[in-house]
Amino acid sequence: MAKITKDMIIGDVINENPDLIQVFFQNGMMCIGCPASQGESIGQAAQVHGLDGDHLVNALNAALDA
Repeated sequence: MAKITKDMIIGDVINENPDLIQVFFQNGMMCIGCPASQGESIGQAAQVHGLDGDHLVNALNAALDA
């Protein structure tokens, strides 16, 4: 998978790499199974949930690189 960005759809990221679900959970994004996650970008979801989107994206990319 290419580098993850805030513009990517959560469902697409998870479908391509299901192991990243744990990274979402660890960073406070517990609604991965929510229907909105299938069409919502990482940046949008982070904003709605009061999370730091840049921190989340960095954590996701770090997990991909590991």
